[in-house]
Amino acid sequence: MPSSSRPRYTGHFRHSLDDKNRLTIPSGWRVAHTEEDEFVALPHPDGYVAVLPPAEVDRLYDKAAEKNLSDSEAQDVLTQLFAHALTVRFDKQGRIALTPELLKHAGITKDAVLAGSLSKFGIWNPEGWAATGQRMDNQTYRDLMRRAGI
Repeated sequence: MPSSSRPRYTGHFRHSLDDKNRLTIPSGWRVAHTEEDEFVALPHPDGYVAVLPPAEVDRLYDKAAEKNLSDSEAQDVLTQLFAHALTVRFDKQGRIALTPELLKHAGITKDAVLAGSLSKFGIWNPEGWAATGQRMDNQTYRDLMRRAGI
């Protein structure tokens, strides 16, 4: 049976920013990508940086393009979201550079947790990541899995 060529972002990793606000992406997450692949990093309302790989960016692009120009609420949301987003690529060492604005949004000063969610990943400050784990007691986790059809 052939393996899927779709990238899978699983696990969580703790890395530190370098002096230029670059963060190393786990090698297992980079394997299905080239240096030319463009990702979008955007501020998530839950206080972290969501990083969308090319396939997710394409899906989001199609959804955004379907919104009517006359739908002012949708246009406001898209403008606010993407005005604060950043297109990023991996450098030769497998790092992405984040803006001070995105880092501030996530409360990241030096250390960050990269957490996979299969088709995309998030970048959290360590305290924010720990808080999400504390919110997920067994019953909540079970209910969420059931709602997701897993």
